[in-house]
This record gives sequence, C-alpha cells and structure tokens, in this order.
Amino acid sequence: MKLLTLAITFFCINQALAQHSFRAQIKDYETRDPLPGASISIPSLGIGDISDESGMVQIDNIPDGTYLFEIRFLGYQPIQIKRSIPLEAGSAPEIFFLKHTDEELEELVVQSNRSSRVIEDVPTRVEIIAGEELSEKGNMKPGDIRMLLNESTGIQTQQTSATSYNSSIRIQGLDGKYTQLLRDGLPLYSGYSGGLSLMQIAPLDLAQVEVIKGSASTLYGGGAIAGLVNLISKTPGESPELSLMLNGTSALGLDASAFYSAKGEKFGTTIFTSYNKGTAYDPADIGLTAIPKFDRFTLNPKLFWEVNEQSEIVAGLNLMTEKRLGGNVDFIQGESVANPYFEKNQTERISTELKYFNQFADNSGLTFKNTFSFYDRSIFIPDYQFSGRQMLSFSEINLSTANSKTEWITGLNLWTDRFTQQQGNLNQQLDYTLNTVGVFVQNIWNTSEKWTIESGLRLDYQKDYGIFPLPKISFMYEPSNAWTFRLGGGLGYKSPTVFTEDAERLQFRNILPINPRELEAERSGGANFDINYKVSLGEELSLVMNSLLFYTRIQDPLLLVRNGAVFEFQQNGGYFRTQGLELNLKWNYKDLKLFTGYTFADVIQSFQNQSSPYPLVAKHRLNNVLMYEKHDNFWIGLEAYYYSPQLLNDGETGESFWIMGLMTEKKLGESFSLFLNFENFLDTRQTRFDTIFTGNISDPQFRDIYAPVDGFVINGGFKLSL
Repeated sequence: MKLLTLAITFFCINQALAQHSFRAQIKDYETRDPLPGASISIPSLGIGDISDESGMVQIDNIPDGTYLFEIRFLGYQPIQIKRSIPLEAGSAPEIFFLKHTDEELEELVVQSNRSSRVIEDVPTRVEIIAGEELSEKGNMKPGDIRMLLNESTGIQTQQTSATSYNSSIRIQGLDGKYTQLLRDGLPLYSGYSGGLSLMQIAPLDLAQVEVIKGSASTLYGGGAIAGLVNLISKTPGESPELSLMLNGTSALGLDASAFYSAKGEKFGTTIFTSYNKGTAYDPADIGLTAIPKFDRFTLNPKLFWEVNEQSEIVAGLNLMTEKRLGGNVDFIQGESVANPYFEKNQTERISTELKYFNQFADNSGLTFKNTFSFYDRSIFIPDYQFSGRQMLSFSEINLSTANSKTEWITGLNLWTDRFTQQQGNLNQQLDYTLNTVGVFVQNIWNTSEKWTIESGLRLDYQKDYGIFPLPKISFMYEPSNAWTFRLGGGLGYKSPTVFTEDAERLQFRNILPINPRELEAERSGGANFDINYKVSLGEELSLVMNSLLFYTRIQDPLLLVRNGAVFEFQQNGGYFRTQGLELNLKWNYKDLKLFTGYTFADVIQSFQNQSSPYPLVAKHRLNNVLMYEKHDNFWIGLEAYYYSPQLLNDGETGESFWIMGLMTEKKLGESFSLFLNFENFLDTRQTRFDTIFTGNISDPQFRDIYAPVDGFVINGGFKLSL
C-alpha cells in the first residue's frame, strides 16, 4: 500500500513538473509596433491569453506534446502555428507579425439577419462589402452605388434608360423588382421610389453593404424573392471623424461629399452631405446623351442618444433633390433644335428614421424602429408627362433573447405603401394602396460545436392578396477551421405593382392600372448551397474559396403585355426559373491579392410548355481583380470583367464584351490621399459594336441596353480624413 501511494505521488509530481509555458510577442507586420490585446490560444486544450501593452503574452500549464496555436487580432489575418512542447531550454520569446486584412469577414457583425452574430456564426449566407473594398469601389463612382454592386459576383445592374442612366439591381438574373433595397434595415426604395435609387445614393457614409441572395422574405416581407441589399450607415466612433471627398471626371462630372461624426457622454451625431453634378456627355457622337445632365443634393443628419446604459435612441432625416435631363445633346446645351427628344426627371425624397433599443438584465432586448418616406418624381418626354407621389411607412417592434446556445427574435410590423398619380393618363390612374401586417419568429440554435440551425416563419396579411406563410431554414456545418458548409431555403412573394423594369422603359406611358381582383401575388421558392474553404499555403500564401449553388422558381409571374395601343399586366401561368453557380477565389501573397469570380446563370421563362432564355442575362460572367497594396500607404488594382452574349427583348442577341479598368490611391500623410482611376480603358461601348435605338434622333425607338454606353472615363480626386 505504501509503495502504491508513493508511486501515485511520484506520478502526480512528475505531471505537475511536466507543465510548461509558451512566451511570445505579437507585432504589426508593417510598422513593427506591438499589438496589445491580441490573443493566442491552444484550441485543443481550451487555454490561452491576451497580449499586454508591449505585445507580450504567456500561456502557462501546457503539458508535453505537439499543439496547434492560433494567434488572432481584430482587423488582422489570423495565424496558425504548430509547436512541440517543451521548447528548448532558454528559448527567447518567439515574435509573430500579423498582417492587416480589411476584407477579413469573420469579425464583421451581420445586421441583415436581425441577429448580433459575426458572419462566421450565421447559417444564412451573407456577403459583406466593407473596409478598403468599399472604399476602393467608392472611389470609382463616388456619386452612386451602381458600380459598387455591379462588380460583385452574381449581381448585375440593369440600365433601363439609354439617355437618363436609370438602373435597377438584378440578383442571379432576376428582374430588379424581385430585389429589396434597404437602408439600415428599413425599406426606403421600393415601388415607384426604386426607379432611380441606385443613381441617387452616394457611398461615403456607408460602413458596409450586406447582400443576401435567394429568398429573404421571411426576414423582411414581400419583394425579396431574388434577395436583398442592406446599406449600413456609419455610426459615431470613439474619436471624432471628418471625411471629405472631391472627385472630377473626364466626362465633366463632379462629386463633393462630406461626412462628420462625433460622440459625447450621452449624445452622438453623424452628418452626411453630398453634391453631385453631371454634364451632358456623348462619347459616341450620335447626338444623344450617354451620361445625362444632372444636379443632386443630399443631406442626412442623425442624432444618437444614449438614454442610459440599457437604452439608446437614434433619430435621422434624409433629404434628396435632383434634376436629371438626358436626350438630345444640342437641346440640353441650350441650342435651338426642332423636335428634340429628351427625358427629364425631377425627384424629391424625404425620409425619417427612428430607432429605440432597450437591453434587459436577462440578456434580452426590445427594439422599435420606424421610417416614413415621401417620394415625388416627375417624368417629362416629348408630348407626355407622368408624375406621382409615393408615401411609405414601416414600423416594427421585436423582442430578442440569447444565450450561449440559442438566439430568438419575435416581432410584429406594419408596412404601408400608397402611390397617387398626379400627371399622365388620368382616365387610367395607376394609384394603389398596399398595407401589410406581418408577424415573425426566428431562431438560431447551436446544436453542437459543428452544427448551427437557423429557422424562421413569417405570416404576412394584405387585404387584396391574402395571407402569405413564409417559412425558411438554414443549416451550417463546420467540420474544421478550413471548411464551412451552408444549406438553406425558403418561400417568398411579390405583390403586384406597375413599377417594373419594363414599365420604367416606357416611362409608364399607356399602361393600364392593376386590378387586384384579377391578379394574384407572385410566389416563389428557392434554395442555396454554399461551400467555403480557406487554407494557408505557407507563411505568405493563402487561399479563400467560396462556391454557391442557387435555385429559385417564381410561379405565375406578372408580365407586361401589349394589347393594341396599350400595355397591361397579365398572369398567363408558367414560371421563371433561375439556377446556377457562383465561384469566388481570393489569393493573398505578401502585398498582392487576386480576386477571381465566375457566375453561371441559367435563367428561363416558361409559358404554355414553351421555354426560352430570360432576356438581359449574361449566362457567363467573369470578375477579375489583381491588387497590389501597401496598407495605409498605396494601392493599385487592375480589373477585368467579361459578359457573355445576352438575349434581348426584341429577339436579337447582344455581343459579348470585356470591361477593363485601372484604379490607384496614394496616401500622403495620415489624413490625405489622392486617387486616380481609368474606368473601361478599352472604351467598351454598345454604340461601338451594336445600336441603342432605331428610327431617327427626334423619335428614337430604344433597344435594350446590355453593355456600357459611357465608354472610357477617367476620374480622380482627393480624400481628407481628420
């Protein structure tokens, strides 16, 4: 017995003596400065520690063995290393250098799925444009977000006017009316107010842009059949910020934007303002504008009030006014022209934002949010005028609760949408009123270390179109740090309105109003399968791969059909179907980054057992960006985008084409930078290899716009951050 006790005692002493330490110092790769607050851990043992002010960190009580260490710090690329413990006697602390990675999505909090989780913990696939990627794309088109979205895999912005530049968002090939555009989770750009929205949103005050592809109606109600785009605004940081941007273009355009934010003990504020100007521009010398003449002013102030430690109120106002004139260049420049063709748009938008959040002691929270939006737009073409006003409101109250395993959110909302026609064919008013009451519940459940399930159910009710049950479910499986799989699907719907891409092309002329007794809401179902893989191929080379398989089917879609001298919306049975693949590869090697994206979109329309390709869809698209970047110093990037031939609405097939661009930015000191971009330097224009209209310049009959019309444009300017 004494021998057994002695043996056990000796074993325990030996084990205690076999506990070792690992010391390291963590620094910034470029500045060589220490990084206080960086973490180093051994996941298999569940132990770790945080670096001090000198970047030093020590992990104690490590048993003998070989372990994988993870080193992480917000805004930097994580490092994984293997070390055998114990180290050699007298070993000095090992030094590790972390590189910046502004595209590191793992640390970004997703807001569009209503949870407070970072992107790696969300079963619903969400794409985020943020950090320097957002800044780079904002440099190229500081006056609007069209390019910001168009250069993303699976998204295409469709120009609906040859002379006024009006555009809509197409996700995975579907008409723009099936995409919901939000601002801070509030619907502001739908129906009539969505026609010019892409061209009227400047990106300087955006913190990030979130995109959900596939049906998202369970989250935000009708209209998100193809997906949603949520524009997330900046909020006050701990330090005051003043950002200024001035941009000029070779097409004689001007963009001037300013953003200010500050935060006090109880109150904070952000103020964004911009002025954007365009000059009539005709690179093809055909007498019609590729870029219209326009003047736009935007003002967006917000107040943030921290009522107490548990409660916060946010109140904001958005004002925008624009005059836009396209068409005959000589006429726009003030010359005397007989029978000129023109398109004139006058727009005013006023919207409010109110949010209240209260955090309870039991890790639950109550949120109330509301927006009211007034939109007034007038359209003038020769011999016809159309104008109307849209008043939209959205109110929601929701209750959320969370613990380490699960997160619940339940809510109730009311969405009102009213359009009143002011000018046009007053014998056939396009007025409508849609009031939608919705109730929803959503759950995210970590069933195990590797499995997470997100499920939800929404019930929407509309007086004219009935009740819409909208279930959704998503699964996420993470077998290792390198692999993530997501599978999800849900149902969606879209209530009939006259505001579609086809109606926009006609300036809403000779269109019959919708009769709710004769038409039904469009309904859809779809699913996505998402695969993510990341690997380090040595200390300098890494690869991140993402592939998405998608499928969406819209039953009994609403079609605009010519009936003699007028156009009317009909439902002739049949369906739209989109399916395909998105593939994204991102290579990092030292200061070089290579992004490659491929989209395969097989979109068809089927009626009376006859199927045909859906118009204005590039079946094959390539996105390529090669970037050389010295963080906070200099970057230069080369872009190349390919579009395969597209079927047009007149039965013809458009040409394939490439678009190439070069973008640069150089920082001069801590606060000042210069940027210069050569957009579309191959001068790819539809007017170089195809026509954009038939007839004569006084009465043009416009064809579909499927390629750029503005051609090669140089833009440059400066940014100042204080």
